[in-house]
Amino acid sequence: MILDRQGCNTRSVPGGMALEKKTITYKSNMRIARQLWHRISPVSSRALRELTCEYQLSVAAGDLLLIEGRWYVTHTGLLGLARRSRCAGIHVRPVLQFCDPSSLRWAFEATVYKSRTCKGFVGFGDAAPSNVSQLVYGAEMRVAETRAVCRALRKAYGVGICSVEEIGSFKGQTEPTSEPRKTPRPTNGNGYGGRTVRDHLCQIIRQHKLDPNLVKAYAVDFTGTKALRDATREQVETFVAHLADSAEKNRDALLCQLNSYLGQKEGAA
Repeated sequence: MILDRQGCNTRSVPGGMALEKKTITYKSNMRIARQLWHRISPVSSRALRELTCEYQLSVAAGDLLLIEGRWYVTHTGLLGLARRSRCAGIHVRPVLQFCDPSSLRWAFEATVYKSRTCKGFVGFGDAAPSNVSQLVYGAEMRVAETRAVCRALRKAYGVGICSVEEIGSFKGQTEPTSEPRKTPRPTNGNGYGGRTVRDHLCQIIRQHKLDPNLVKAYAVDFTGTKALRDATREQVETFVAHLADSAEKNRDALLCQLNSYLGQKEGAA
């Protein structure tokens, strides 16, 4: 075993050669962490020292993120750990009985093999519109697969902290910048053109199996416009929020409301 100046293992291979050309030290990790997040509490500092010494995770490489005073490992960090540890392979498969493509719900099982004789460490991951950030709507299948791999890798290599990919949105995330990140909201000149709003509306329609034409007719009536393209972004956002709330609380009542627009279906389209 080789120790660096911080008392951390450099992870070596047979023959005494260091596996990586450059050893990641706690001192360098802390310096970069302070540049990104400014204030690091004593508890977070001690945790960073342990993570650096035990797993050689690098803040600069994006292996770790500090969110609300807690460290989270990333998918990148876990894959790097697996590579350094000579992971023999990762097998991933969908768990079909828990998958529902029509409602964008996916579940995967991942098995990590640390060596050729390893029986495998299993982890499961699921994703649906209700437990992912709006930034990744439509990519639930990939999120579920990534979450499964992260859980399996954490089990295989004894990483006790949660991975970033396993949690949803980060409302309280401490951003590594001087200004808070803003989610882009593109528009094509009218309120209905923003991709985020449109995608959210489509997701609600798919998830709750609603008639898109009836929803459109309802939206026109709700916004009080002659055509949906005449509605402002705020009006459409209010309608989408109302539709989502109605679908979750009382779908049957919402269906009755939509069915009242059957006679206007063609005109709304």
